[in-house]
Parts: sequence; C-alpha cells; structure tokens
Amino acid sequence: MANKKIEARKSDIHGNGVFAIAPIKKGEFVIEYKGKRRTHEEVDQEDSGDVESGHTFLFTLNDEYVIDANHKGNRARWINHSCNPNCEAVFDEHEGKNRKKDRVYIEAIRNIKPGEELTYNYGITLDEPHTARLKKIWACKCGSKNCTGTMLQPKK
Repeated sequence: MANKKIEARKSDIHGNGVFAIAPIKKGEFVIEYKGKRRTHEEVDQEDSGDVESGHTFLFTLNDEYVIDANHKGNRARWINHSCNPNCEAVFDEHEGKNRKKDRVYIEAIRNIKPGEELTYNYGITLDEPHTARLKKIWACKCGSKNCTGTMLQPKK
C-alpha cells in the first residue's frame, strides 16, 4: 500500500531523500522497508554490501537475512540517516519460524510537518576498528546540532 503522505526527491543531506507532503503524526506507520531477502553470506559475496562504499541499501533483518533494496526496493531505501531523526525502524518478527518473513517498518517518533525530510538513525555497526578513513567513508551530513559526524555507532 503506497503512502500518499510522502514523496522521494533530491535531498540536501545526501542524494535522494523522502519528504513528508502531508502531516505525519508521532507513532504513525510511514512505510515498510522492502527489498529482496538475502542471506548474509549472499550479500558478503557481492559488492552491494561493501563497507568501503559508504552507501548501502542493505538493512539487517535478523541473524539470517538482510533486506537488499538494490533489488525490489521501494521509496524507503531513500530515507537518509540523521543523528537527530524523526523516524525509527521497527522490526516485526513473523510468528512462525521462517525468519525470511520478518519485516521492517519505518515509524514516526515525533510529529512531522509537510516539507520535512524523513530520517532515522541507521545504527551502522562495524566489527573492524573505526579508523579515520572509515569515519570519512561513513560521514554523516545530517546537519543537526548534535551530529556526530559519522553514521557509525560507537563501539561498546
């Protein structure tokens, strides 16, 4: 089902973005993140999961699968990262044992006005050390006053 409250267009944050064209209320479902379900191993064998690119349409669904919006993706793939997001990703675990049927929805975490760009925190975690080079590759350009400068999440 298409959400008539949003549209994809050029973004000041990065390339394309998704914008509200009508008010969106806090807690409102905005869009499902869609794409081909692939195993982590399948993604690792191709360049669509390259950590060196700083650009990805991959969304980790669970321990087994990734949603690859490079294939069969929708407008949700254009929602940009922000250190001060107005949306969040919500996971919906399928009741059966088939993890391939799990889903991800984008939901508003505050009221969003028409014209605002939709954003969420990508929560990117890397196993390797966060070097200055990787921080530059994964640079954040959200422009918020509390911007960390990187989309990479702090190591725990």
